[in-house]
Amino acid sequence: DLELHLQRCQQLSVTVLTDHQDLSNTELKTITNSSAPQQYRIRAKLRTYKPQKLHQSVKLHCSKCNSLQEVPDRDDFDFILHGSAGAAPNPELHNTSWYESVTWTTQEQKQREIAIHFVKHDEMLQHPEDTLIMVEGGTLKEIWKLTKRFKCVIPVRSTEDDLELLDLSAPFLLKGNVKYYGCKQCSTPKPMKNLSSIAAEQRPSWEPTEIAQVLGIELLQYVFIMKFTLVDETGSLNAYLFDY
Repeated sequence: DLELHLQRCQQLSVTVLTDHQDLSNTELKTITNSSAPQQYRIRAKLRTYKPQKLHQSVKLHCSKCNSLQEVPDRDDFDFILHGSAGAAPNPELHNTSWYESVTWTTQEQKQREIAIHFVKHDEMLQHPEDTLIMVEGGTLKEIWKLTKRFKCVIPVRSTEDDLELLDLSAPFLLKGNVKYYGCKQCSTPKPMKNLSSIAAEQRPSWEPTEIAQVLGIELLQYVFIMKFTLVDETGSLNAYLFDY
């Protein structure tokens, strides 16, 4: 557990934070006065680390524009889903050559119409664990139930001509318990009919990178970022950890 490890690091008077056993120890003052890149072995105290809570270390990174952003929380996704649930699915977009559609109306007081579009392969429905579905009008709870049953879930809404992705503040794809996001700045979302090219493949794998590509989405990657402040008798040094 990294958080527990970091707490122990703060309790110890001296902690070796880097390896390089073949190198002798270098003072922090020497490092700060040297040009990069260099490789050092240090002996230092950990004064502080940020963020204090580990879950805050996870960000979304776009490799194209190099931007970093916070991972949207559950409430953001729920709000976007509720906004799209107000519009009824367009029946003219149901049951095409590459997907089969099912609709029903909820029994709650404020009735909602939900549509699920099951993408076919060779004009046949696949086993649920191999199937990509597109969902209109579903709530967060309903979406999560569907991710446990089907391989991939894409929340969509109807236009006059085609199904389209929701606001990119929402995940464009859910696979298992992982939410996949696209960069708002670098993406040019395309209509869902572009997915038919993957459905036509001999063995559709429904990999997020391939789905993102055909839908014009620049896929954001989850990254882990932390900042450590290290000190010894000669000075202090900020160390940054950035990893996929």
